[in-house]
Amino acid sequence: MPGQNLTREEASKRAETINVSSYEIELKLTADSDTFFSKTKVSFDAIDGAESFIDVSAEEIHLIELNGQLLPTSNFSDHRIALPNLKQQNMLIIEGSFAYTNSGEGLHKFVDPVDGDTYLYSQFEVPDSRRVFAVFEQPDLKATFQFSIEAPDHWSVTSNSPTPEPVDLGYNFAKWEFAPTPKISSYITAIIAGPYVSWSDSDK
Repeated sequence: MPGQNLTREEASKRAETINVSSYEIELKLTADSDTFFSKTKVSFDAIDGAESFIDVSAEEIHLIELNGQLLPTSNFSDHRIALPNLKQQNMLIIEGSFAYTNSGEGLHKFVDPVDGDTYLYSQFEVPDSRRVFAVFEQPDLKATFQFSIEAPDHWSVTSNSPTPEPVDLGYNFAKWEFAPTPKISSYITAIIAGPYVSWSDSDK
């Protein structure tokens, strides 16, 4: 599919057009659904008046807001969202429903046949972070990433930044709000969520 395959010319033009500062990503993860909610808030600079696109592989896009203006959801097509009339400084918000996978791409969902529990883990190399959040997905457009993840409160949730204490949301759910990462490429961001058990060895 053309939208899944970023050409060298497209990547070069986009890198010349925009400079990404930060992503704030909110995810709502559950065990009993085939999809999950994802909200991306991305701050970036651009050439005034230019147009570009952001990568996203979603089941459905619910909202596209660019600099306070709603864009039609029909701007989402072929794994991309068209971004017209950019400003020097831009704030983009995208909300949508994304699919869990069982192929090891994006956010992989595994239901253990023995205990019946659900285990999630991400695999984004190289072009699959777009399966979880909207992103300018090319290695030379690095940015900080800040994840906020809602999930069942008996789960463990891990990402690139140190794991915070979860905040109780009620109804057996909690929220983990991670600190921003350093500037990194999107494909090395990571999410692990589920009733995992971990061990550590403090011996030196």
